[in-house]
Amino acid sequence: MRPSKSKGQNYLIDRRVAEREAEYLGIGQNDRVLEVGPGFGILTSALLERTSKVTAVEIEEGAVRYLRDSFPQMDVIQGDFLEIDPPEFDLFISNVPYSISSPLLFHLLDMKFKRAVIMVQREFAERMAAPAGDSEYSRLSVNVFYRAECKLLENVPRSRFWPEPEVDSTVVMLTPRPAPFPVRDEKHFLRLVDLLFQQRRKKIGTVLKQKRMLPEDRSGIPYLDERVERLTPAQIAELSDALTAHP
Repeated sequence: MRPSKSKGQNYLIDRRVAEREAEYLGIGQNDRVLEVGPGFGILTSALLERTSKVTAVEIEEGAVRYLRDSFPQMDVIQGDFLEIDPPEFDLFISNVPYSISSPLLFHLLDMKFKRAVIMVQREFAERMAAPAGDSEYSRLSVNVFYRAECKLLENVPRSRFWPEPEVDSTVVMLTPRPAPFPVRDEKHFLRLVDLLFQQRRKKIGTVLKQKRMLPEDRSGIPYLDERVERLTPAQIAELSDALTAHP
């Protein structure tokens, strides 16, 4: 079984890293664990030492056969996590293939869970946690902040994977929480985030005008002269509320 370069697969080969990931997850007695993309099962083994309530989702047929032979006590689902309807889970864990980091994260954030530990490309992790004004601040940063507490736990050198990737990785913990600020229309707010960060260096007023979202009466519309990359998530929510308040 060889990793697929086109799918961004690089298998973790350091057992110590896998043990730390499993510890970060903080598995309780009744927690149901979902692992996505277990590959050779190095992380799976660490999880099963802590609980029997593990379900794995793996897309590669060869890896599925290997996992079912190696861990017969575990339920292994063959399929694409982005397309299947997984069983309910409390804890989520994955060494995420670089090529699906963004769609997997956005998919996960729409689900109900207690805690997640994921390992992603280091630059991606930095974007997840970037504050307003940071060079890495993005649509991703706002979406993560709106939905969960995000902690960068440790950096993992590229030498801990096979084949060795061109970049280092970072282990990240996500803990869902209520939104830290009120928003009148969540769908509008999230659509606005997507729209604004298509032109993150431009002024808010310029972007809204280009998208024909700027009302004739601009009174009460804040931050029109601010650049997108400078607005905090809460300020974007304030802008969204002001826009939805106008007919």
